[in-house]
Amino acid sequence: MPIESARKMEEIRPSATVAVSDKARELALEGRDIINLGGGEPDFDTPEHVTEAGIKAIKDGRTHYVSSLGIPELRTAVSRKLYVENGLTYTPDEIMVNPGAKLGLYAAIMALIDHGDEVLIFDPSWVSYDAIIRLAGGTPVHVPLDRGDNFTIRREVLSEKITPNSRMILINSPNNPTGRILTLKELEVVAAAAEQHDLFVLSDEIYEKIAYDGNKPVSFGTVDGMLERTIVINGFSKAYAMTGWRLGYVAAKKALMKELLKVQQHSVTCAAAFTQYAGVAALEGPQEVIEDMVSVYDTRRRIITDGLNSLPGVSCETPEGAFYSFPDISGTGMSSMEFTNLLLTEAGVAVTPGIAFGECADGHVRLSFANSTKLIENAIARMKTLLT
Repeated sequence: MPIESARKMEEIRPSATVAVSDKARELALEGRDIINLGGGEPDFDTPEHVTEAGIKAIKDGRTHYVSSLGIPELRTAVSRKLYVENGLTYTPDEIMVNPGAKLGLYAAIMALIDHGDEVLIFDPSWVSYDAIIRLAGGTPVHVPLDRGDNFTIRREVLSEKITPNSRMILINSPNNPTGRILTLKELEVVAAAAEQHDLFVLSDEIYEKIAYDGNKPVSFGTVDGMLERTIVINGFSKAYAMTGWRLGYVAAKKALMKELLKVQQHSVTCAAAFTQYAGVAALEGPQEVIEDMVSVYDTRRRIITDGLNSLPGVSCETPEGAFYSFPDISGTGMSSMEFTNLLLTEAGVAVTPGIAFGECADGHVRLSFANSTKLIENAIARMKTLLT
């Protein structure tokens, strides 16, 4: 019997980043030598003291339901972290721990967006934003940024996309896929629009710890007058190499958190208890592990940027944060899908097509340098052989 899905699913596209990784794995199982630069996962192990805390929690019987907000110890640690590191004042009951930062995003959008409400997204943007908004019944409004302007947020570009149905602006810094860190001036452009049109701002800060050359991302809630209307999304996956632990958190003032909490209570109930004790260890333990990882990423960042800029028809800005390069491949005369398919089939290198991150990004592809230096160098060598 034919199965008909809900009509809204017709508007939801499968995740392009997951599709790339799945295709790379499929070819590898067939015996192909594939270098996968398409994913977004640290290649480091979770720090040992964090792992040990999780194991201890399991052995201590921390394997049952906990508060939907999260265990008090972790919410207190997150509250302290946000104050000390980000200049944000949230009490522990204004923190909700989620099974992954993505669920925090979903809870915020589900709780605050009604059918027909518009959420503005700056493209290039992470592939799941659009889908999450649609699943929640909202309408994603893509704000294409100019690649010739290094994807900078400008007042006039944002203003022309705001309508009476606008409800929220979603920002991401450091950005996936571009690696850009939003400047204070750009944040002030967003703040002015939010104030003028009474909009919420959802600030995805999952890559905040991965920044280079002395850059420090500014948390949007610290911009004058923005704390009350800001929802902060963060987590442990990227900074502490804890992707498989599924542990994130969302911070919002009490009136907002009351609504977000309902979504969590009626969906996943809570994040796994033992992972939350590991999260406490991550925040309260030695932070040098992050510095060590970022130092390695920095070396790889320079190698991949130099390598990409040596390829004919390719140019690449040096990323300021995260662990992605987003080279302009328009000089090759190919679309991002054509370029991606050619690399995978002819060179055995998997990357993500720019079109997945918005139409304005079609002249780009995304490569992750959360891979070993050897793999990155081999990938560049294969690309050079193919393109010259």
